[in-house]
Amino acid sequence: LIPAIAILLREVFVSGLREYLGNRSIEVPVTLLAKWKTTTQLVALALVMAAPMLLGLAFISHVALWIAGILTIWTGWEYLRSAWPHLAGPEL
Repeated sequence: LIPAIAILLREVFVSGLREYLGNRSIEVPVTLLAKWKTTTQLVALALVMAAPMLLGLAFISHVALWIAGILTIWTGWEYLRSAWPHLAGPEL
């Protein structure tokens, strides 16, 4: 449950950040790690959905979900750090 909440909050945060900075004509480029994060999220989701059907997959799905959650927090922090100068300064 904790990784899922982290994933949801980060997605809302980054979407809002992109929208806010986009209105100020500031681009927030996608990082390679963020692309890996998305891939990990999708694999974890597939594993979580398949876990009830395949014995022994529950543990692997939990590990994948936690890895996706950790990558989510990491990339969210990176986006916040890169956008901070634009958030702290006066609006143009």
